[in-house]
Amino acid sequence: MIRGLEHLSYEDRLRELGLFSLEKRRLWGDFIKGFQYLKGAYRRDEEGLFMRECSYRTRGNGFKLEEGRFRLDTRKKFFTVRVVRHWNRLPREVADAPSLEAFETRLDGTLSNLVWWEEFLPMAGGMELDYL
Repeated sequence: MIRGLEHLSYEDRLRELGLFSLEKRRLWGDFIKGFQYLKGAYRRDEEGLFMRECSYRTRGNGFKLEEGRFRLDTRKKFFTVRVVRHWNRLPREVADAPSLEAFETRLDGTLSNLVWWEEFLPMAGGMELDYL
């Protein structure tokens, strides 16, 4: 515990220190790993974790991933489902980054908007944030 911050709530301590909460850091990490996979860093022949959505919509990031439907709630906590649910809501300039460094910079700029975080995380479509 940092001296002088004992009386503050968890959220206030994070804000005072300029840090993201654990669930936000984990989601950020999921985005990084998802981007690396989509760019070919972890892919093996004949193996695919994500499927591109065939869509001709003009809105969105242009790199939409297909969301699967599952009967069990536990499946919603899998890496691929967590990434897809949030990836499809990223702005085009973030999802279309040419390199990992550019993606991290653009993602950090997008996620640092606290209003966006407050609106974005509850949109998990049934995904509980308590498990993060």
